[in-house]
Amino acid sequence: MLRDFYLALAPVSFTLLGLWVVVVQTRHSEWRASADHRRRGYAVWLQFALPGLMSLLSLVDPNSQALWRLSFGVVALAGVLILTVLQVASKRTVYGTVGYAAAAALYALVALIAIAPGVVNSFDSSINAVRAEAILLALLIFVGVNIAWFLLFEDVPADHEDR
Repeated sequence: MLRDFYLALAPVSFTLLGLWVVVVQTRHSEWRASADHRRRGYAVWLQFALPGLMSLLSLVDPNSQALWRLSFGVVALAGVLILTVLQVASKRTVYGTVGYAAAAALYALVALIAIAPGVVNSFDSSINAVRAEAILLALLIFVGVNIAWFLLFEDVPADHEDR
């Protein structure tokens, strides 16, 4: 297991989550009347919380492949499901659609590798499933930061409707 990687990723994820909560507090007066912005803000929250959760779960027993596979598979599938539901329910912007699609695809890959690690292990002997998962989680954090950036600077239309 990449213990040191996950020891670093968990605090990074939760630090970004804390910073996102500060951002939400500064935009709360605008976003509270917009169900769309609340949903999208929650999607960003998930982008930082889920990789942090996976990192913490990987540290419970770094030598247990079964725990790694189960926890990463379940959390990643939840990420795909929740992001898909949030995207379907939200007004679509180009950045949001691309960002959520990229995040959902990355979560789907995490789930696939957790369920069937042989997909990666038989593909390239220099990279194993655990390393591939670490790369995907780093990419998920990167995508989450970009989604957060675009949402942070998006204007809330004066005529938005709460749905």
